[in-house]
Amino acid sequence: MAKSLFICSIIVLLNSFLSFRSSATNITYTTPFDRWFFKVYGRENIKSLHNGTVAEISLDQKTGSAFVSSDIFLHGYFSASIKLPRNQDTAGVVVAFYTMNQDIYGKNQDEATFEFLGNVKGKEWVVQTNVHGNTTITNGTRKGREERYTLWFDPSADFHKYSILWTLNHIIFYVDDVPLRLFMRTKTIGNYFITSPMYVYGSIWDGSDWATDGGKQKVDYKYAPFTAAFSELILLGCPADPVDLKPYCNDEDPWEKKVPTGLTGKDIAQMRSFRHKFMIYSYCFDKERYPVTPPECFVAGHEMESPQNFDPVVFGGDPVEK
Repeated sequence: MAKSLFICSIIVLLNSFLSFRSSATNITYTTPFDRWFFKVYGRENIKSLHNGTVAEISLDQKTGSAFVSSDIFLHGYFSASIKLPRNQDTAGVVVAFYTMNQDIYGKNQDEATFEFLGNVKGKEWVVQTNVHGNTTITNGTRKGREERYTLWFDPSADFHKYSILWTLNHIIFYVDDVPLRLFMRTKTIGNYFITSPMYVYGSIWDGSDWATDGGKQKVDYKYAPFTAAFSELILLGCPADPVDLKPYCNDEDPWEKKVPTGLTGKDIAQMRSFRHKFMIYSYCFDKERYPVTPPECFVAGHEMESPQNFDPVVFGGDPVEK
């Protein structure tokens, strides 16, 4: 009986998403870096190139670097084409593209993240997605909803598009318009789903204590500086007042008309295929970190299959704290 209810819940879930319009392609509402972003730290390691269409951020022995959007958003589609550092050895190097509201909510913050984890010579980059909803930082770390993947291309050889769609009811992560993760708002998840406005960030930093082989492989600064490039930055969403945090969307030209609103049947098939081939870690199957499986893992159909090559990992702190 329980198994039948589980299968039925998955069918209802997928059918609800089939009704949404979806196409993450051909979105051209790019945002000039100099106009819509500010430097957070490592100012000398951030360069605006080609009339503000490309931002380069670097990590050296002195500092990493980060930038942030001038607006804070309640829901939206946020995207960047990113080229990762192309060095002989990038172990311990972390490049991130993410949404977060740490400056407003302190230790009880929200976050939706792409993190790109460098590796030793001859090994591929690992991509991590993570969701934090109203989570508390303890001793510099938080217990998040992490997943990790390899990719079907070399992300340091050329620019590739990484996108986060955040709506009232779900968060979807895309790579080159291919959906790789769906995180839904459900009754069981409670206040863990992100419901507060967030800024959009890009950063590069030293994650030697956890990013590669659980911290066994450190950053080798003889290969520094490590430089990542961001282009085709897209900020399409509902801005909020930075003081009272109330949204002030443009009802005459809503951002939702310009971005995907969910997943089609084709999208779901693509996502399942990607996860089967490239996912190497999911918190849903990590019994050491989560002895009791988080409730959302039982209702998301795309979580049914455990990674083929499950790799227990070590997780670290937050990019802006590094």
